[in-house]
Amino acid sequence: MFLLRSSVQGLSVAEAQLAQHIAEQMAITTGRSASPSERRSWERSLPRLRADLIDAGLGEVEMLVEYQLPLTSKRADVVLAGQHPQTGRASYLVVELKQWSEAERFEDSDVLVRIDGYGNHPVLHPLEQVRGYCDYLTDFVVTLAEDEHELAGTAYLHNATNLGIADLRDMASPDPERPARMFSGQDRGEFLDYLRSRFAPGVSGAGYADRLPSSRIAPSKQLLALAADEVQRREQFVLLDEQRDAYELVLHAVEKARRGNTKTAIVVSGGPGSGKSVIALSVMGELSRQGRAVMHATGSQSFTKTLRKVAAARAPRVRKMFGYFNSFMAAEPNELECLILDEAHRIRETSESRYTRKEHRTGRPQLDELLSAARVPVFLLDQNQVVRPGEMGTVQAITEYAESLGMDVHEIDLDDQFRCGGSALYVEWVERLLGLAPGGPFVWEGDGAFQLEVVDSPEELEYVLALRQEDGYTARMAAGYCWPWSDPEPDGTLVEDVRIGDWSRPWNLKGDRSVGGAPAAAMWATNPAGFGQVGCIYTAQVFEYDHAGIIIGPDLVWRDGRWRAVREGNRDPVLRNRTRVSDSDFDRLVRNVYKVILGKPA
Repeated sequence: MFLLRSSVQGLSVAEAQLAQHIAEQMAITTGRSASPSERRSWERSLPRLRADLIDAGLGEVEMLVEYQLPLTSKRADVVLAGQHPQTGRASYLVVELKQWSEAERFEDSDVLVRIDGYGNHPVLHPLEQVRGYCDYLTDFVVTLAEDEHELAGTAYLHNATNLGIADLRDMASPDPERPARMFSGQDRGEFLDYLRSRFAPGVSGAGYADRLPSSRIAPSKQLLALAADEVQRREQFVLLDEQRDAYELVLHAVEKARRGNTKTAIVVSGGPGSGKSVIALSVMGELSRQGRAVMHATGSQSFTKTLRKVAAARAPRVRKMFGYFNSFMAAEPNELECLILDEAHRIRETSESRYTRKEHRTGRPQLDELLSAARVPVFLLDQNQVVRPGEMGTVQAITEYAESLGMDVHEIDLDDQFRCGGSALYVEWVERLLGLAPGGPFVWEGDGAFQLEVVDSPEELEYVLALRQEDGYTARMAAGYCWPWSDPEPDGTLVEDVRIGDWSRPWNLKGDRSVGGAPAAAMWATNPAGFGQVGCIYTAQVFEYDHAGIIIGPDLVWRDGRWRAVREGNRDPVLRNRTRVSDSDFDRLVRNVYKVILGKPA
């Protein structure tokens, strides 16, 4: 969890030797070579901090250098451990060391700053950075959550004068709930006084430091209570039949694992609207109320961001309990009691990407990481929602891999339909229309629980949806990825790429920021301002709305009494790649795309 541990007085003062030793530890523990900037920090900042602690009379304080935050690859520069001079409790101070000599506010932001040498790329205010580290440690290191202690943070800009960071000082508002201080090199006297206020002189910090690496890692009871309150406040979920079966089975498996040190994988499969996400949130809420170590993860950026926004509206700290499938590369085995994996059909062969650090480029299967991270991993999936090459979350693949690890596996199939007005007939109609179920297409003769219409033009489609929107319902248009997808113009105008005859509309936005009144991509399906843009599979998948308008593009055409997939009619650069996607796979993936967006109505 750290690259170097030493008392202050025992820390080597030979700068080159110190940096080389830490670099060697990094190579051994992570497989990654230290960057020049990291070496400079160890050579210049650590000796400065050590000298200040010695001058403050705190040579017995323990230093944990490059302390890794649990369940992440993030590292705090230094965590100091000792005894608090007033309370006598364990005292911990997270220290963020900056070599900046000058920094200024980034535009009109209250939390972003700009530093010369970083170009126009803003970074988080160092106080917010260190406060975030403290929050995270409190939320996931059980010792810090349950044992009495004092925890604070400090940002030490030892090369800076107060004038050089005047903007940052103006931005640094106090927060009694998250104690942290920022000091410049000019403030050295105040910094020494602050260190003395956090640690008692002459008292060894070794015993207090021992508590951190030996602590159990799990969401804290406070964080779980916040999550339980948020999830419960949002909706009182009623689970029926197989939904309740799955819910109770997960709770039983978690209790069994607690009593008997067992591991059980649970696989819940079902189509759109069968209640998988309701089960996920219900389980998360109940286990949070019980104080169990539980987290939720998906492979969908839009879904995770929406869950973070909705389920953590009043408690931003709860957002950390909603992650991604690739968040567990560095997780220790069984750190969680339960890991809920929603939309598990999006599991990929590996978590690695071009942004993955060298130490994590092991080729380890993503499925192995997820099965390892919790005593009870719960997979919720729909095999017919695989819409990208490389997605490999199937019941068979998960079951076989879990059993190869000696895990018990339970499978539950959600047969009932809770979307599309509960119309199982409509779901069958869609699957048979697209050739995803046997029997061939049949004529829609109506279902009192669901309304289906075919219109002659996109203008008529939009008009009908607008009427529904005016009546207070939610309505969206979605289409196959069959048109170009441009970035907004410099003035914020959206480019109307989706063109059919004289009618045209823009796609939903690509990024994380709203532009020109249109919501960010992750919010397109849930923000009323999303009406007027056409959604694609990646923003529509997972979400539902009252009325869905579907445009089947030229990548799936009806010819000679059957559907034919046309690669040339598709604009998705991945699906168009014949090297990565065979003709048969393209046909299957395109049909799955339309199955998903045709299943959007609530």
